[in-house]
Amino acid sequence: MAASRRDTETRNSRERAKAWKPADLLPVPDPQDGVTFRWVRVGSRGTPDNKNISSRLREGWEPVNAADHPELRVMSDDGSRFKDGVEIGGLLLCKTSNETARARNEYYRNRSSEQLSAIDSHLLRESDPRMPLYAPQRRTRTTIGNGSFGSSSEEE
Repeated sequence: MAASRRDTETRNSRERAKAWKPADLLPVPDPQDGVTFRWVRVGSRGTPDNKNISSRLREGWEPVNAADHPELRVMSDDGSRFKDGVEIGGLLLCKTSNETARARNEYYRNRSSEQLSAIDSHLLRESDPRMPLYAPQRRTRTTIGNGSFGSSSEEE
């Protein structure tokens, strides 16, 4: 009996068959250096949301050209106002620079922190010495799936 030579074996013959899974409802474009992608609402239930899309365009988001992302393999919605864009179910794929996205996230993070501080100071200002209030401890817990794999963070 002749022994098979190692160089004739291929990795393909030992790999498992890939499992099939349904396609994502909103495809994710291949990452690009310096660019952040986001789906922006342009309509809901057949009604255009001009206020939302106008606001996002002024914030620096710009529609992605479908021809620039053939990996998405999508057909845009019928009657889309963004003929060259990628629109699915009233959502338009947009992009902006990473710097703009970071600045926006920082703005909303600061705004949220300021609002919490204002609420805390107002609450503590009106406390009765007979029933003292202490600065609240906030806890945030994010879980994925059944909750067995989750991350949590505490804020004091």
